[in-house]
Amino acid sequence: MTAIALTIAGSDSSGGAGIQADLKTFAAHQVYGASVIVALTAQNTTGVRAIHAVPRDFVAQQMDAVFEDLAIGAVKIGMLATAELIETVAAGLKKHGARNIVLDPVMIAASGARLLEESAVEAIRKHLFPLATLITPNLPEAAALLGTAPAQSDEAVEEQADKLASLGAANVLVKGGHGSGEMSSDLLLLAGGARQRFNAPRLETRNTHGTGCTLSSAIAANLARGQALPEAVGAAKTYISAAIAAADQIAIGKGHGPVHHFHRWWDKPDGSRP
Repeated sequence: MTAIALTIAGSDSSGGAGIQADLKTFAAHQVYGASVIVALTAQNTTGVRAIHAVPRDFVAQQMDAVFEDLAIGAVKIGMLATAELIETVAAGLKKHGARNIVLDPVMIAASGARLLEESAVEAIRKHLFPLATLITPNLPEAAALLGTAPAQSDEAVEEQADKLASLGAANVLVKGGHGSGEMSSDLLLLAGGARQRFNAPRLETRNTHGTGCTLSSAIAANLARGQALPEAVGAAKTYISAAIAAADQIAIGKGHGPVHHFHRWWDKPDGSRP
């Protein structure tokens, strides 16, 4: 059967993050992508200018239309701007028995713009944590979900992962991209307490728009293809590292450009093949 993944997120008009990044990532993994758009954004690589939430009834209709027709193998959840939208999405996931749910609790854009209302943080913990197969917060997002300061050490990251799990998250991936040091280390805490770290060299580039969206979508795509969770996370980490490494091969915008989702297929700047 054809592997199918669904993204439930906001639209990025500049194409580097959100729904657009998710669909590109699915395609790069040979997975058919479907979408439920919960918000429209007016943004580019320099910042977010406006956010327009989609009416919750229409979000529910999109979910019904997709789940009633397509065999969804995995779901990636991204930006959900309001508590009402979070409740609507959670109800739809329950209604349709969604599986392999990867929750990326998007709160702040790479440009610094806030994408989530303060009141929605508790709604994420209450309604989506219990449904998610995996949550993928970065260091600032993990801290915001816990109402504390960002972790500054490996030990603090492990403590915060444990606390997130205690709030109902089955499996937790705390991403270390906002940390310091030569290596970017992501911590995977599995149900039952097992831990696994995924390390990659920290790369110097300003083109990091959509990294979180892309990683979580890659994990969902791998789950839709039948991979076990640790394998799906490891392969996704390898993919996003390569996409960041190749980001400077494309010149997009004047600010934080996107990662290179199709680095495996596009010609390099000198015309050579990957």
